[in-house]
Order: sequence, then C-alpha cells, then structure tokens
Amino acid sequence: MASELAAKMGFKSLLRKQAKNFSVKICTMESDLEFSCEVKWKGKDLFDLVCRTLGLRETWFFGLQYSVKDTVAWLKMEKKVLDQEVPKEEPITFHFLSKFYPENAEEELVQDITQHLFFLQVKKKILEEEIHCPPEASVLLASYAVHAKYGDYDPAVHKPGFLAEEELLPERVINLYQMTAEMWEERITACYAEHRGRTRDEAEMEYLKIAQDLDMYGVNYFLIRNKKGTDLLLGVDALGLHIYDPENRLTPKCSFPWNEIRNISYSDKEFTIKPLDKKTNVFKFNSSRLRVNKLILQLCIGNHDLFIRRRRVDSLEIQQMKAQAREERARKQVERQRLQREKQLREEAERARDELERRLIQLQDEAHMANEALLRSEQTADLLAEKAQIAEEEAKLLAQKAAEAETEMQRIKVTAIRSQEERRLMEQKMLESEMLALKMAEESQRRAKEAEQLKQDLQEARESERRAKHKLLEITSKTVYTSPGVPPEMPPDLSFSRENLSFDFKDTDMKRLSMEIEKEKVEYMEKSKHLQEQLNELKTEIESLKLKERETSLDIIHNQNAEQGTSKHSNFKKLTLQSTKSRVAFFEEL
Repeated sequence: MASELAAKMGFKSLLRKQAKNFSVKICTMESDLEFSCEVKWKGKDLFDLVCRTLGLRETWFFGLQYSVKDTVAWLKMEKKVLDQEVPKEEPITFHFLSKFYPENAEEELVQDITQHLFFLQVKKKILEEEIHCPPEASVLLASYAVHAKYGDYDPAVHKPGFLAEEELLPERVINLYQMTAEMWEERITACYAEHRGRTRDEAEMEYLKIAQDLDMYGVNYFLIRNKKGTDLLLGVDALGLHIYDPENRLTPKCSFPWNEIRNISYSDKEFTIKPLDKKTNVFKFNSSRLRVNKLILQLCIGNHDLFIRRRRVDSLEIQQMKAQAREERARKQVERQRLQREKQLREEAERARDELERRLIQLQDEAHMANEALLRSEQTADLLAEKAQIAEEEAKLLAQKAAEAETEMQRIKVTAIRSQEERRLMEQKMLESEMLALKMAEESQRRAKEAEQLKQDLQEARESERRAKHKLLEITSKTVYTSPGVPPEMPPDLSFSRENLSFDFKDTDMKRLSMEIEKEKVEYMEKSKHLQEQLNELKTEIESLKLKERETSLDIIHNQNAEQGTSKHSNFKKLTLQSTKSRVAFFEEL
C-alpha cells in the first residue's frame, strides 16, 4: 500500500504525509514569515495564524496565493493544506495578498494595517504596470508614497537627490518623456511639499483614493471565448463582470453588475452565468483550462458576497471595529493637535530666542562701535591738548620777544644821538623797531586766538568723550532678561509649563470630530475638483516633453477616453443602463 501511495504522490509527498509537521513561508508585502504547521491543518488554520501574527481583523479581503504550473491559485479554507495542489518542496511558499478589493477604500478599510497592506500591493502593481496609470497621476501618487515614507517635507533634510534611489514611477512613464531623473524628482517634490500636515495613514489613504479610480484597479483578467470563438477578456472586480477586447483592458464592451446576476456555474471549461431576469437567456463562455474556471468562480463568489454585504447593515463585529477605529482616530487627532500646539509653542520660543540672540549681537556691535568712537575721541582730545600746549608756549615766546623789542625801543629813545645822521638812522631804526613790535604784537594776538580756539576744540573733544562714555554705559547697563533665574534659551514671558499643554479628551471633542467628519463629506466634491485640476496642471507641465512615438496602445486609449470625458465609473453606469438582455445578445455577437 505504501509503495502504491509513493508512486502516486511521490516520495517527498509521502514523507510529508508521514511527518507530524511541515514548514511554510509566508511572503507579505513587507516581510517574510515562517511557521511550522501540523499535517492535519486546514487552510483556515494557517490563514488565521498569519492574520493573528499581523494583527489583522479585516480578513475577508485577503487570501494565501501559491503558484501551480503556469497559473496561480488561492488556498481553500475548508480543505487540508497538504490535500491541495501546493508546491511539494519545503518550506511551502505562500503569498499573503488582497484577493478582493473594496469599492470605496475610505469607507470600507477600517484598520490601519489593512490600509497599509492595500497601499503596498496597489503601489507594487502600478510600478510593475499591472495597473495602467497615466503620467500625471503617477507623479501625484509618487508624491503621496514619498510622504508616507518620509513624513512632512523639510527643505533642510530633503535636499535634491534624496529620491535618487527610490522607485516611484513606472518604467513606461519614465521612457515616455524627455526628462531626467532630476526633473522628475523636482516635480514629485513640488507635489510632496503641498501635503504638509498629513500623517502616514492619511497619505496612504489619499494614494488609494486616487488609485481606485484607475481603470484597471482591482480587476482580474482572464482570456475567454464566446460561442463564436472570438477571443475576449473577462474582468472580475468588486462591481461585477466586464467583457473587454484583448487589446483594450481599460474600457469594457459590456458589463454585468453583481445585482443582475442570479447564478454562476461551470462544467469543465464552459462557464455559465444566469441573469436575475429569468426572461433573459443565460450566456456562456469557454476558458482555456479547468483550473482557470475554478479561480474565476472563487473570485465571482467572493466579490458577489462582498457586494451584497456592503449593502446591508454592518455586522456587530464590523460596527465594533469601526467604533474602535473612530475612537483611535479621535485619540490620534487629539494627540496630533497637542503635539502641534507643543510644536507651535516651541517654534515661537525658538523664534523669540533667535530674535533675542540677534538683538544681543546687535547690541554687542553697537557697544563695539561705541568703544571705537570713545577711543577715537580720546585720541583726538590728546592730540588737541598737545596742539594747545604748543600754541600756548609759542604765544608766551612771542610775548617775551615783544617785551624785549619794547625795552630795546625805550633804550634807543633814552640814548642821545648827536649827529643828524645818527639821529636819522636812529629814527629809522626806531621806526623799524616800532613796526617789528607792532608785527610781533599782532602775531602774539593771533597766536593767543589760536590757543583759545584749540582750548575750545579740546573742550568739545572732552564733551564728545563724555557722551561716548555715557552711551557705552547705557548699552552695557541694558539687561536682556529681567530675571537671573531664567535661562538664555527661554525668556520669562515665553515660558510655559506642561500643565498649559495638557488636553482632556471629552465628549465635546467627539462631537467636534463628528462635525469635522461631516464637513469632510460636504467638501468631497471640492477636493475632487482640486485633484482633477492638480492632475491637469501636472499633465500640462510635462506634455511638451512627451515622446509620442513611445506611447503604448493603453496610453492612446486612455487619452481618447480622457478627451471624450469617459471615466471608469461613468462608463460602467452607461453600460448598465442597457437592458440585461441586450447586453447578453451583444456579448454573443462579439
């Protein structure tokens, strides 16, 4: 019996069955986990273990995916792990991924960990071009991804080149424009700077709100054929089933919402869908493999269940989760406001300190200038005093010479000159002596005036010196702080205690938060308009650098849809306005 079993399942599989445990490796979007599992474990046991490890409660969006041959499959919850077509080598590798997508991420995703996992997966799909994203939206999404990683933009920290090693844009978008990495970084940083004040969770949610409007978001594509054998693509998403041309994955040819579908089944490779309107014929299509039909059915059932679930009253578990999430958001909001107030007060104190430091430097400069002026005044006073002394000595010398001349004149008058010639000569000498005496007197008077002027200049210099000393005394006697016990970094009038920063979380805060939430709903249309304007502005900025010859077919289709004003949601509404019967007939005629 053992040899037959070994021949059927392989030697390794037999050993695994005989062992009590087997090892698995779970690859999440952030890290890899390894577990040792019991042979009897079902898929649900392993899935629950992973969710508990991650702290995840919104489990209905996720699943464990594994590779089988040339496709993928999802681990069934009610079946033993080893009884499924999982890889034979240990550790068995599973990928923990979102299996189903929400219609509205902001309303449906409650836990932060759920939102974070969706953000990472959607970001990866956009970068790997599994989801087509236009260039302008790629830049805006990249700015929110940067904000989620780095927080608020700070020019002192986030200098040019800080995004050089980051993968932020799809390769298709980079190749589509004649732009360097520095030019892309400049545009991403410009958008990033506008997101100031948002938390990481808010940035990730803004990313998802933009991404969920992309045409290929949340759609699983499968190659099918209708009755005529025409190759088509079947798209399965949160809203319903969509039929696409293989060359155009953006715009479906026809759509069937989940509320119009009564039953879905398959037999071998043939898939049958029964509309809710019993008068309408069922429509059938064929897939390439039976395994693909199983996968399609799993996705259809899961998306249909979530579609119905969203339109019913939330279960008690979800209500509790949402209440806890609201309380947590309210607590974070209060905490963020408290931190914001502390930050604001700290910034004001720092600005006041900087102003005081600037004023101190200014006063020091003024004191230095006053000292220099005082020194110059002292030097000028000394020089003037020296000149006055010299002038005074010269005046004394001239006065002495004048006295000597006067004495000599008196002596000449007393002396009797007998001869007329001697008398004439004496008179001439006497005249010259008088003139010299007069000249000496005038020079003495001029020197006396000059000495007086120098004395006045000296007096003025001493008065200037006195004023400079008085000003220096005023500058040095000024006190920057009124209390010696206050440190230089914080003046007394700017001091604050932790009591002033305390904040009690009361019912009024919850009411105010509820009003803010209602206000956000009212402002939704304005934000959408602002978002569209932002996208159009980005598109205009980079349009001139586009290389038209590098556009892909999906780029061309997206541009045509944008020119016609066709969006993902408007096209879905337009298609579903047609009767189910006409849509079935259209599908069969493709």
